[in-house]
Amino acid sequence: MSYYTHHVFFCCNQRDGGRVCCNDKGASRLRDYAKQRVKELGLAGKGKARINQAGCLDRCEEGPCIVVYPEEVWYTYIDEHDIDEIIKEHLQHGRVVERLKI
Repeated sequence: MSYYTHHVFFCCNQRDGGRVCCNDKGASRLRDYAKQRVKELGLAGKGKARINQAGCLDRCEEGPCIVVYPEEVWYTYIDEHDIDEIIKEHLQHGRVVERLKI
């Protein structure tokens, strides 16, 4: 059995030279929000979910983006509402949020 049921990686890459990057679209702020919400809902820790920062996931043009393991589902998001939906549907109920999938 895996240590975490879900491992969520937020691309928080910051690129130079004006190239598109997830961090310019609020990735770090929304990663912090996701971490807080997962803890508040009692979903964080061993046998539960883990929210992590990643370097470049090389999909910044489609982002901001996250990937959820072990399912290997990629999402984009805009705001807290989208993050809440991913947490509720995917992490709590095991359902992929099709409208945010990339």
